Amino acid sequence: MAAERGLVVEDAGTGFCGAVVGMERSYAADLVRLEDRHGRTRVFPLYPAAFLIDGRTVTLVAPRSAGPRAPVRTASGSRTAPQRRARTARAGRIFVEGVHDATLVERVWGDDLRSEGVVVISLDGLDNLADALAEFVPAPHRRAGVLVDHLVAGTKEAQLTAEVGPDVLVRGHPYVDVWQAVKPASVGIAEWPVIPMGTDWKTGICDELGWGSPRDGWRRVLDAVDDFRDLEVPLLRSVEELIDFVTADPEST
Repeated sequence: MAAERGLVVEDAGTGFCGAVVGMERSYAADLVRLEDRHGRTRVFPLYPAAFLIDGRTVTLVAPRSAGPRAPVRTASGSRTAPQRRARTARAGRIFVEGVHDATLVERVWGDDLRSEGVVVISLDGLDNLADALAEFVPAPHRRAGVLVDHLVAGTKEAQLTAEVGPDVLVRGHPYVDVWQAVKPASVGIAEWPVIPMGTDWKTGICDELGWGSPRDGWRRVLDAVDDFRDLEVPLLRSVEELIDFVTADPEST
């Protein structure tokens, strides 16, 4: 049976039931993404997985392409605006810790950022934040937003962002690395492994999951993210607040 969007099926192996929301391709197999009634999504290989429809076992196949359709919403969930040229860059900026953070933000919020004229800058490490802000010189008309990994009380990250000034908004998430802000189900695992202190987190994750090198692991993580539904709420909330902050009219706040 063709895996048409909206078709409701149950994975016979796990019991996960949901509607087809898309087809994907990994390095090893064709995949189908299902979304249940709670908004949770999981991906399953088309082969050799078996699916149930009204109790009947079926094999799903990729549907024939009917040609691309214009998306109704962006990957962040925002309603798609009429097509137009990207807005000239605003004075405000959003700073993130590293390239992976910047790439993931672009994957989900890229359309929104271009529409609003917001530029995202990688710090190449939070230790560089003070120098970056000193060079940027935040002001009411040129605000800075900062997205921080592992922003938990008592951590180095919390100390480095404790005093940033009134025109800088710091938001973050509790996860050790931005990889962990991607839902485990989206990358096809039950949960993110716990890596002992003293071990490089990305290397430890790849060793535990058999993902090869951190470069290979990052490719898996990024390929698993289609839109906001693949990300954990703390990251979603933080990025949305930062975009609102740097795009707000200074005279209205």
